[in-house]
Amino acid sequence: MTEMPGPQHNMKYARPKNAKKTFLRILSYLKKYKGRLILVAVAMLLSTLSSVIGNYFMKPILNRYIVPFIGQQNVDFSGFAGIILLLAGIYALGIVCTFLYSRLMVTISTGVLREVRVDMFTHMQDLPMQYYDAHTHGELMSRYSNDTDALRQMVSQSLPQLFSSVISVVGVFTMMLVLSWQLTLLVLLMLGFMMFVVKKVAGGSARYFISQQKELGTVNGYIEELIEGQKVVKVFCHEPQAKEDFRTRADDLRVAAKNANTYANILFPIMGNLSHVHYALTAVVGAVLTITGTLDIGTIGSFLLYTRSFSQPITQISQQFNAVLTALAGAERIFDLIDAAPEKDEGDITLVNAVLQEDGSITESKERTEHWAWKIPMDGEFTYIELRGDVRFEHVTFGYEPDKPVLRDLTFYAKPGQKIALVGSTGAGKTTITNLVNRFYDVQDGRILYDMIPVNRIKKADLRRSLGMVLQDTHLFTESVRENIRYGKLDASDTDVGAAAKLANADFFIRHLPQGYDTVLTADGANLSQGQRQLLAIARAAVADPPVLILDEATSSIDTRTEAHIEKGMDSLMQGRTVFVIAHRLSTVRNADLILVIEHGEIIERGSHEELLTQRGRYYQLYTGAFELS
Repeated sequence: MTEMPGPQHNMKYARPKNAKKTFLRILSYLKKYKGRLILVAVAMLLSTLSSVIGNYFMKPILNRYIVPFIGQQNVDFSGFAGIILLLAGIYALGIVCTFLYSRLMVTISTGVLREVRVDMFTHMQDLPMQYYDAHTHGELMSRYSNDTDALRQMVSQSLPQLFSSVISVVGVFTMMLVLSWQLTLLVLLMLGFMMFVVKKVAGGSARYFISQQKELGTVNGYIEELIEGQKVVKVFCHEPQAKEDFRTRADDLRVAAKNANTYANILFPIMGNLSHVHYALTAVVGAVLTITGTLDIGTIGSFLLYTRSFSQPITQISQQFNAVLTALAGAERIFDLIDAAPEKDEGDITLVNAVLQEDGSITESKERTEHWAWKIPMDGEFTYIELRGDVRFEHVTFGYEPDKPVLRDLTFYAKPGQKIALVGSTGAGKTTITNLVNRFYDVQDGRILYDMIPVNRIKKADLRRSLGMVLQDTHLFTESVRENIRYGKLDASDTDVGAAAKLANADFFIRHLPQGYDTVLTADGANLSQGQRQLLAIARAAVADPPVLILDEATSSIDTRTEAHIEKGMDSLMQGRTVFVIAHRLSTVRNADLILVIEHGEIIERGSHEELLTQRGRYYQLYTGAFELS
């Protein structure tokens, strides 16, 4: 077993700290679609105005045709038919414009979400390991699912409806003023009361919608964790407890969703009933004004239509308010990820293909030469040092948390071609040492030298290209077996892949798979045994052909007979390479050039297998079984 790479912390959900800044940042993604947005705005304006203008036609229809025709015979409907056709044309234009802007907004919203997802994923590749230590998989996946879905709804629905509602409110309000300032005053009084209700109800729902998003992320994270760990759940008969834990989390989500949607769901009927009251009051006051001769029937008819049109966008604004709040809360979490501090890389030394000249000098080559050198800038020029695999730790102290050191004043060296074995109890710091070699983490004190170069001067990508790793917890991708091996060296030929598989003793079982090397692995290689998965991981490292190998319990899931075959292949793979081996099975480290016994972050013994047995210390106790690794 390897020690955990760092502390775990639960992510804190909170109300958006700066809603305005978040909203403006969302708008920045829309700049790319400026031309289409102008077309959307024009289409939305025409669509809304067609409805506003259409309602005004009720006045001439009533005053010129309906009322005068009452009680008359042989009426000429030619003028009436003309105005109806004109009205139909206006509404047809509105329908076409509505379809146009709706279709365009679908294109724009999907494009924005693509850019957001690409930005998130791209930035995640540059984040340090500490970020993944502090955030669970479920929390990160929630940004790609729940938060982006809320953002999609905001861009494709909420914002267009809000914009359309504002245009509608302005247009209708203008027309109402033209028709009757007295009735418009009544509308404003009712509007003020309705806005007061919206503020009270929607304001109370904001915190519950944020809580709902938090609980949804928790539930999704728990589901993902339990799906990945189903074998463990079943082996330990943990199903009843898992069900109970899920019920608790689901109940927390239910409570948060109930509170959030209670406010959201009661808002619509409240606003609807208030609009009905408003409509009735307008009709009563309008009737009084008509009786007194202040207004005519046509004006009252048009104004009542505008009253309904005026309250409808207000209701839509109230409906979209919670959706905007949810989207802003989710967008802030998305931007928190995008803005997370990337992995620092102050290195200026790169790894290049090299040609070794007969006089011992080194020149750089653009072609692959199978020889590598460090390219070091110096006084405006470059000097080259051959990549040999010399690794040295000098008084290294490190802790995942600064006040809790995992390694204490560690000093040792690995000469090129040496096999260094790290032995010790779980949590002693073995895996941490390998994590420091490839700079997943940086040391707090001391330094690490690679070919006598401080590793913090080497660009991280180049440093890691020079290293090959086989971890205890293997990870395979949803690709063919061939592509999973080629992951170690993307330009490897099929011949190289086959040679690496043979070296790792994986060729035999691969050829017996349904499609051989073209067999597609799914669910992290669930259709393979753990031993077969580790063989593929070893083959992946072999095809990379690195000068330094790190084997972290690389053969822990392989039987002794298979391990013996692998060691024969690994011996040729390790020939001339610096190798770090972490192992609990001490039989695998007997031929190591140097064995380091590590306890509590300190080297308590060092030497070859025979030397350590002679000392009769901790290694002797471990080897003879007098002391068990734990």
